Amino acid sequence: MVIKVLDLVGESRESWQAAVEDALRVAAQTVDHITGMEVTNMTATVEGGQLVDFRANVKLAFAVDNNRRG
Repeated sequence: MVIKVLDLVGESRESWQAAVEDALRVAAQTVDHITGMEVTNMTATVEGGQLVDFRANVKLAFAVDNNRRG
């Protein structure tokens, strides 16, 4: 089995957890066989002393499907 890793950035106006979940939700629409993810960095935008936009950099791991080749 071969595992491939994608670097993604999820974004949310709610929380860092929602940003991570956003990255997974969007990736799962086009990537099969997701096996795990690692959060590598979290950042936020601040306006008026308030956190207003959360970002999470993640590494998404998935198994390569060798059956897709003819």
